[in-house]
Amino acid sequence: MKNSDTKVTLTFSDGTPSLDLPVYKASIGPDAIDIRPLYTTAGKLSYDPGFMSTASCDSSITYIDGEKGILLYRGYPIEQLAVKGDFMDTCYLLLKGELPTAAQKDVFVNAFKHQTMLHEQMQFFFRGFRRDAHPMAVLVATVGALSAFYHESIDISDPDHREESALSIIAKMPTLVAMAYKYSIGQPFVYPRNELSYSENFLRMMFATPAEDYKVNPVLARALDRIMILHADHEQNASTSTVRLAGSSGANPFACIAAGIASLWGPLHGGANEATLTMLRQIGTVDKVPEFIQNVKNRTGGVRLMGFGHRVYKNFDPRAILMRETCHEVLGELGLKDNPLFKVALEIEKYALEDDYFVSRKLYPNVDYYSGIVQSALGIPTSLFTGIFAMARTAGWIAQWKEMIADPEHRIARPRQLYTGATTRDVPSIEERG
Repeated sequence: MKNSDTKVTLTFSDGTPSLDLPVYKASIGPDAIDIRPLYTTAGKLSYDPGFMSTASCDSSITYIDGEKGILLYRGYPIEQLAVKGDFMDTCYLLLKGELPTAAQKDVFVNAFKHQTMLHEQMQFFFRGFRRDAHPMAVLVATVGALSAFYHESIDISDPDHREESALSIIAKMPTLVAMAYKYSIGQPFVYPRNELSYSENFLRMMFATPAEDYKVNPVLARALDRIMILHADHEQNASTSTVRLAGSSGANPFACIAAGIASLWGPLHGGANEATLTMLRQIGTVDKVPEFIQNVKNRTGGVRLMGFGHRVYKNFDPRAILMRETCHEVLGELGLKDNPLFKVALEIEKYALEDDYFVSRKLYPNVDYYSGIVQSALGIPTSLFTGIFAMARTAGWIAQWKEMIADPEHRIARPRQLYTGATTRDVPSIEERG
């Protein structure tokens, strides 16, 4: 039980005795009032649909200040991590709490690379899916199935098992995502190569064939690596909370990550970059952008501007600033700035950054706007965008899961409810129901 020197007194107007509740101090950000005595002592529940004012846990992994546009992993600003490190640095940081030394990173990367292969029988799972199955459906099933092949490391009470399964899940996700893509287009699976970096390996598994190997463009590999870093964790969002909720029951880590993937699949969570590309294709050409922008302003026909604004960030999404830079690098490298789709995207961006309608409402482009454009430029199909998101977020999910399991206050999650249904009543006979 945490200790607190500060308390707040809660008074009731219905005659219930007042209640002193402890206040826990945050290192940064809002403090938290411990309301656990509210039910046990006063017989009342808190009511917070969507958990907008509820801290479900204490965590030292990620911090967000949406008003100031701040995102920290273990205290490090995302804009520094994305420029000064790579995805392996970020994975190590999320899992272990500190950035690795050169020697620690070598050991970590070597262990990681020896976990990228999948049990050969895993490939038979894919044959049970239709070729046009959505990649997220395939990932939910195959990630959950990993526990059947790697059950020697799913004893969650064993710290060594937790470390091994955490590394294994992060390492195997790129292989599974690439396999889902290859299966969908009827091409043979491409196995990982240990001499390549994380992002180089994934691009090769996606685009190489037995007839022709894939030469990795370092600009594109770096762009993918940046996407991974920027999406690696984002505090207690829906999918992360799902992973923690599933893990609170003692479910194995593969099952927990599969649950997180299912949550991420929702269009209100991981599908935003896919919706952005759909919007750009519907607009079609630059000359139609002014009409589209006007329809957005006038709210004509339910026209919505996708990829702008954010539930948490009320300022410019710090990830979007970095992704915008990467977007322009990739389009320049591939000579796509004159591509009609990307010209539409850049024209909308210009309006959003200059038009007072959007600026005054703080409707800045978010990370999904740019990451969708970058992934499309890399040749990744729209249906796989959320799979790429899941691949990156697995690092954060498993770090959050590990933190929860090690927390001495951890217990099975059991939210309560405000019941508004019928009170107790007798069941009438069938004759009396007419």
